[in-house]
Amino acid sequence: MNDAMIVETRYQDLYTPDDPFTMESGATLPNVTVAYETYGTLDASGTNAVLVCHALTGSAHAAGLHPGESTPGGWWDSFIGPGKPLDTERFFVICSNFLGSCYGTTGPLSIDPSTGRPYGMTFPQMTVRDMVTVQKRLIDQLGVRQLRTVIGGSLGGMQVLEWGVMFPDSVASLIPIATSAQHSAWSVGLNDIGRQAIMNDPDWRGGEYHGHGQPRRGLSLARQVAMMSYRSEREFAGRFGRAKRQENGDRFDPENIFQVESYLRHQGKKLVDRFDANTYLYITRAMDLHDVAYGRGALPDVLASVRHPALCIGIDSDILYPAHEQRSIAEALLSAEYREIASPYGHDAFLIEFEQMASFVREFLR
Repeated sequence: MNDAMIVETRYQDLYTPDDPFTMESGATLPNVTVAYETYGTLDASGTNAVLVCHALTGSAHAAGLHPGESTPGGWWDSFIGPGKPLDTERFFVICSNFLGSCYGTTGPLSIDPSTGRPYGMTFPQMTVRDMVTVQKRLIDQLGVRQLRTVIGGSLGGMQVLEWGVMFPDSVASLIPIATSAQHSAWSVGLNDIGRQAIMNDPDWRGGEYHGHGQPRRGLSLARQVAMMSYRSEREFAGRFGRAKRQENGDRFDPENIFQVESYLRHQGKKLVDRFDANTYLYITRAMDLHDVAYGRGALPDVLASVRHPALCIGIDSDILYPAHEQRSIAEALLSAEYREIASPYGHDAFLIEFEQMASFVREFLR
């Protein structure tokens, strides 16, 4: 018997032509719809809510079963539910698909009401601050008075930090994981390689590929490059070594590729089958624009102004957002503690190393 939570994705119109959304850039969106899921029950005080912020290609479906499913498909199912670190018998957990994504929230795939066609590359460039502003309106409409915590890894962690600066009275604590306060030149460079792979695919058509099929080769290659930064040399050495797909096959046959090549191509195909190329461009640009200090002063001063208790979690093998970045954030925040995951899995360890993550988060939220 499957006792997983049965959940459904809901949709909320947060902005309308009578009340449009003004973005950080000054551009406006006449309509913003947000896809979200909730788990657990909001208490009478409206203060037991936890906001979970997803990463680049994530969605609002963080946990549980959708009706008709037999296997939980949530991206953080091990972490959310009765008795789990984000215990739904204690917390009202919210996960929303952020602005600009392609899983139900308004973004480049959405229909531009002025043309009747997908926005594509005419969608205004959103930022992490825009994502958080939209999230704030959602939690207000859900009746949340103050969030018990905001938690997220990678791009999710960027949203967490912005919550602490933008809406300090609306959140009681912060849990940023494997993230950055300012997107580094290293991370910008990696993102740009992925964008160039997409835009140099002839099927991208300047972003006007709808009705023709998306640039599969470019998006696949972008994902493969990203996967190299999500994992680690140590994991790949132990997992793949120099093994070929067919160990007894012809060593010189170009079709008999290394297992690591097969793995990366498989990961590329998986993303192509579930994601949108223009959306990938927009989200990675939003990540590159991320700078908690922009327009606010020096970074140490901005972080020091965040007075919430915070749990900063780093990963010892993370090459995308190295552990030293997490330690620097923790040192700059006024009331933060730092914990580090020991893992060969690189940046993705926050989604894999359940026991370590669970221990850190349970202790912080007890």
